Amino acid sequence: MPKESRAALARRAREIARRLAGEYPGSAPQLCALVHDGPFQLLVATILSAQCTDERVNMVTPEIFRRYPDPAALAAADPEELELLVRTTGFFRSKTAHLLGASAALAERPAGDFPATMEELTALPGVGRKTANVVLSVALGAPGLPVDTHVTRLSRRLRLTGSSDPVKIESDLCALLPPEEWGAISLRLILHGRRVCQARSPRCAECVVADLCPSRGLGRVTVARGTRKPAAKSRARSSQ
Repeated sequence: MPKESRAALARRAREIARRLAGEYPGSAPQLCALVHDGPFQLLVATILSAQCTDERVNMVTPEIFRRYPDPAALAAADPEELELLVRTTGFFRSKTAHLLGASAALAERPAGDFPATMEELTALPGVGRKTANVVLSVALGAPGLPVDTHVTRLSRRLRLTGSSDPVKIESDLCALLPPEEWGAISLRLILHGRRVCQARSPRCAECVVADLCPSRGLGRVTVARGTRKPAAKSRARSSQ
């Protein structure tokens, strides 16, 4: 397969983004499945969403937000009580520690002074780039492109990146699309990965970007240094 020029790659990325926008319309705040009211609640929900479904997080957070409506209240929570509340989201001890640490750091800031940059957000205990990018793009209206397992898989299958490192993938995607699209494209890739471009059996026959995808018709795909390794054929299914 001939090496794709940078300009051609950017054109393909923009067309992919355009088609996915038609398939999954809405802004980043509208596309976000985590139920929240403001950046603090979204931060809490995103911390809990690690290795957990959005549906489960949305079942747990209402009681957390009722008991602990602000950072000071959550920072003062009894760890054992908080662990019980978040237990069903998995990794409950580490998530409890992250919630308490991040809330304590937020409570030390002046009222209404929520971190608004990547540097400030990732300085909070338990907050990495993915969580920070979610808060930036969804709650703060700032550029941010969260990279999760779906974004990683799809961006590699689509050959928008040749890396498996989330930070490099974020950088590669950000270089291809304008900042105002970063948050939404991440959420659209996530939705597309869940519904169509699934890990084991991508449903290529139903994919709106199949003709733009170098991995079309393949199952598991491993990408290294821009090359493609053989993979099992897809068991694509027709629309239901």
